This record gives sequence, C-alpha cells and structure tokens, in this order.
Amino acid sequence: MSHQSSSAALRVGFIGLGAMGEGMARNLHQRGLLQAVWNRTPERAQRLAAEFGCQAPATPAEVAAQCEVVMVCVSADADVLEVVTAMQSSLRAGSIVIDCSTVSADTARSAAQRLRELGADFLDAPVSGGVEGAKNGTLAVMVGGNEASFERARPALEAIGRTITHFGPSGAGQAAKATNQIMCAGVIQAVAEAMAFAKAEGLPLEQLIATLSQGAGSSWYFVHRAPNIVRDSYPAGFRVRLHDKDLKICREMAARHGVQLPLIEMTLIHYRRLIEQGHGDEDISTLFRIKDALFSSTRSTSQPREEPSS
Repeated sequence: MSHQSSSAALRVGFIGLGAMGEGMARNLHQRGLLQAVWNRTPERAQRLAAEFGCQAPATPAEVAAQCEVVMVCVSADADVLEVVTAMQSSLRAGSIVIDCSTVSADTARSAAQRLRELGADFLDAPVSGGVEGAKNGTLAVMVGGNEASFERARPALEAIGRTITHFGPSGAGQAAKATNQIMCAGVIQAVAEAMAFAKAEGLPLEQLIATLSQGAGSSWYFVHRAPNIVRDSYPAGFRVRLHDKDLKICREMAARHGVQLPLIEMTLIHYRRLIEQGHGDEDISTLFRIKDALFSSTRSTSQPREEPSS
C-alpha cells in the first residue's frame, strides 16, 4: 500500500484499549504502524496482539523501549501521569508520546515538561468523533506541543483521524477539546429538551428525527444519538461519567478567568442526578430521562387529552 511505504519506519505502540483505543489501534495496524499494545487488563492486549500479529509487552516501559511513538488513550489525568511515569525509564531522546485522552491542559504541560527533561516529546492530542470515528479513522484530532514532533508523528495521527490540527504549545490541544466538550453539553441539552417536548406533543419521533436531521438545527449528535431516545436504550458511545469528568476540567479552566459558565453548571447538576440514579455508564443521550421526567410529572397531574374521533 502506498501509504505504508512513506511511514514504514515509524514504530508505534498503543496504551489503553478501551472503546476508543481499540478502534484507534486497529487503524494503526491497518496502516502497518502498530508495533505493540498494552492495557491495564492484559487479556485485552493479548487478544488484540494475537489478532494483529504485534507484541503485547507486560509493562508500558517495555512498549516505550520498542517504539519511537507511543499513543495513550486512558480515562483520567492520574492515569496519564501514571503511564508517563511508568515509561520514563525507557523513553529515548527523540521519542514521542501522544496522549489522546481528555485531561486538563495543566496535566498535559506537566507531562510535556517531564519528557522534555529526558529529551523526549509529549503531544496532547485529544480526539472527538465518538466510537464511530475511532473505528472508522475519522476522528478530529486537536494537538498541542512541539511543531516538529507534530510533523514527525503525522503518519500516526493520520491513521486515526481525518481532521488533524496543531493548535499551539503544550496544553493547546486540551484547551481545544475543552471547547468541544462545552459545545457537546449545549447540544445534548438542546436535543434532550426538544425530544422531550416532541414526545409530549405526541409526534412520531422516528419521522421527526429523519426530517429535522435535514434542518438547520441538526448536528452529528442529533443524527447519531437521538435514535437512542426512540429506542429507550443508551449504549455507551460517550459515558455520562466521562463527560462529567471533562466538564469539571472545563469548569476549572473557566474559573481561572474568573468565570462560571451556566451551561457547564446546569449539565453537571443533571449528570450528578443521573449518576445517583445509576445511569453514569450510559451514553450522554440518557440526559433525555431528566427532560422527559419534567413532562411526566405534569402528565400525571393533568387530565389526559382525548383523542379526536376518526
């Protein structure tokens, strides 16, 4: 394949094989770039290594020893710093760690500083596009860090994403992702309220989605997640717990400007309620439950509307 020859020398390791990470690792493998995989539960790494014909070392340090580029996709700030610490002894001068997790800009800058002292580089490269984007290699990738390292790592980034943008120094990628997460909060709030309203009005929801998906108010989220509402099933594309964690990062970043953003605050209140109700591991579209309950409470106290006779 033509794309393999230009980047065949790049050996990439992947750490964190969850819902997003597995799809990203698979796309690196398809480009002929994947050298090694590691996961906290080793069985998953061993299964994928057997499928891909690559290595499944016992530790992140061994992944770093085998690869020039190590991509990381884990859940939280502490996980990123733990992985970076575990790799420090094996990273060589010129190695690049690309972190695709969503963490704070401060965590990205801290990791970058640690690696700089070793002569290695760190790119914060959070992604957006859901599990579908990870599977199809069509993610939007927002990158912060050294521009020369960004260019060197481009073959690995192009394997996982369709839109790849360098936003500036360390932390800039995470600031761009935080912006995206605030936008997501607005979209899910709007879609949940609108769909609860439509349901209360007795509209046929499937037809409504098909029609409004072609209108001015449509979005990727509406097209791909509003059908969850019709099915009353919320399989995890993006879990409530994870967006809750991301919005708390956004809240801290906004607070440094002396600002409290109402959209963040309202969504965090709703997420706390959903997590308390046991919906924390469902997709964020489960926010519909809260909006629907507003109408349910009025339905139970009001007289049912009579259907017109046919």
